[in-house]
Amino acid sequence: MRLQGTGVSHGCALGPVHRVTRTVDEPSVAPRPSDSETGPELERFHAAAAAVADSQEAAARTAQSTARDVLEATAEMAADPALLAIANRHIQDGRLTAERATWEATGELRARLEAVGGYLGERAADIDDIRDRIIAALRGGPLGITLPTTPSILVGETLSPTDTAGLDPDTVLAIVTTNGGAQSHSAILARTLGIPAVVGADAHVVDIDDGTQLFVDGSTGVLSDDPTEDERDRAVQFSAERSAAPVLTSHGELACGTRIPLLANVGSATEAKAAAESGAEGIGLLRTEFLFLDREDEPTVVEQTEVYAEIFSHFPGLPVTVRTLDAGSDKPIPFIWGSRDEPNPALGMRGFRTHSFAPEVLERQIEAIARAAKSATAEVKVMAPMITTPKEAVRFAALVRAAGLDSAGVMIETPAAALCAESVLEPVAFASIGTNDLAQYTLAFDRELNDYEELQSARQPAILRLIDAVIVGARRADDGDARAGDESRAEARANPRPVSVCGEAAADPELAVVLVGLGVSTLSMSAPALPRVAARLAEVTLEQARESALQALDGTLWTDDGANAMASDIEPEAGTGTGTGTGTGTEAIRRTIHVTAPTGLHARPAALLARAVKALDAEITLRRPGNEATASATSVMDIMGLGIDPGHDVEVSASGPDAAAAVAAVEAAATGEA
Repeated sequence: MRLQGTGVSHGCALGPVHRVTRTVDEPSVAPRPSDSETGPELERFHAAAAAVADSQEAAARTAQSTARDVLEATAEMAADPALLAIANRHIQDGRLTAERATWEATGELRARLEAVGGYLGERAADIDDIRDRIIAALRGGPLGITLPTTPSILVGETLSPTDTAGLDPDTVLAIVTTNGGAQSHSAILARTLGIPAVVGADAHVVDIDDGTQLFVDGSTGVLSDDPTEDERDRAVQFSAERSAAPVLTSHGELACGTRIPLLANVGSATEAKAAAESGAEGIGLLRTEFLFLDREDEPTVVEQTEVYAEIFSHFPGLPVTVRTLDAGSDKPIPFIWGSRDEPNPALGMRGFRTHSFAPEVLERQIEAIARAAKSATAEVKVMAPMITTPKEAVRFAALVRAAGLDSAGVMIETPAAALCAESVLEPVAFASIGTNDLAQYTLAFDRELNDYEELQSARQPAILRLIDAVIVGARRADDGDARAGDESRAEARANPRPVSVCGEAAADPELAVVLVGLGVSTLSMSAPALPRVAARLAEVTLEQARESALQALDGTLWTDDGANAMASDIEPEAGTGTGTGTGTGTEAIRRTIHVTAPTGLHARPAALLARAVKALDAEITLRRPGNEATASATSVMDIMGLGIDPGHDVEVSASGPDAAAAVAAVEAAATGEA
């Protein structure tokens, strides 16, 4: 028997059928008894939904890369305000059971996405998964599939994202389902795992007996329980190729063999664990503000030590560069500042400068880092933000040495530090360039604004020339060590003082090539960008990277960069204050943002946006121009229902103390930077 489906994940396989079933029985439509109370039924539903959200979050924490993203998105769906509100209405007004209310609510949301069609129509299967899991939780039983213990072909009506994320490519040779589409999350995960997959298969495939040998072609969608010799040979060949195929790497190496370590920027212990699982070669920027923000008192040395030790434990034998507290500007710390007020915080007492009036905070932080480093095998380094002068570098290096740490470095974030890099770097062992702030201070444009994207790009020749100046300064500082006859330091620096880039410019694959060509020794970025940058670097030689760097320095590599990406002006609503976005006063903002994220404001971007906005003190709604429907930015379902694809615009209306931050969150999701 030869059947047909839609091939969605490349490859061929031949193996025994293993049938799977994961649907739940439809709940009764009968209303609850007239004398039953609504409160307990509401509690049942909300407890089940919360349990499903928690289980998806837990699964996400142990998953990697794409699977983690998918599971985090489905967790947001389970706790979505739109889902909860519709189910509440059915329980209260329709007197339905929690099970039936779940069925009805998810059905309504499913219909919305199907009406949008295309990519979002295929997200409907994710809602079915949430439906089945909540109902299973209400009934007190688990929901899952029985997986094979020997290499087999999975065959069934559907597979959920959670089911697919947990598959082992060694025992699952291929996937065949009668439902689903090419852009369903299960299909995406199958491609990520390298498992051949066919969806929308002829319904007769589920009638094939367990154990029957089935040929699956994930490219053409062909299925056969009587494969030809050629098909058998192709399956054997693909299996051999798959076994020998290199794993997608996050390690950096040019085509000529030159090594460029790729490290991760992280801002919590959870992110550190995820970065280690993604294959990062260390941490190039550990932001420590998460320990200090949103609290009235300073974290103790013991508390800090425990967190740093946990983070270091994920990178045995690998470098971990800790940035000391970067307080100030957009990160005010009450127990440091007190009643201190600055007219322009971005140009005020921030970063290392706070040591001048709150020295004990930095000293205790360095003490905690040193304590944690003693029991760690990670190569711990410490760097200070906003170092501008050689005098500051000398002071910081002395603090680090006094704590018993070996490696002190500085962040280069101002033109002054870049232009005087030789003398700024002379007292320290390394430098890391923060391209976000360097661009802000060089181009005189607030990094918190989004109006003029051209002035926020590290591709600007002025920024690249300053980076080049830092690298030249580092080499001259090494030459100065040798001339001064400092043997211990010269020996420690058999290689030139390393210069890293830890701004998100490093996550731009094309810009990464230029940075390497300029002489940057390591790149640090958000963990999801690591494989993408690694893949691009593997395509060029060092000589080619240097040629690209020369072209970038004189402005001929990129032309009109960002000129067409300028967003619309921010327009305060009539009759309201403009606010400051710092949590004092009220702010109302309207803005139109052009969507460039590869998947638009669909599942993962919508989930990230909803999660970010929920943490802000702001009311924010979205609307697609030309469509009267609006969406709350706290609802994944609502956002997805707008059907906002790449190339569309989204109109944003935000009000409240954190309105500016909320608009920035939409910008990040819409442009793929979230």
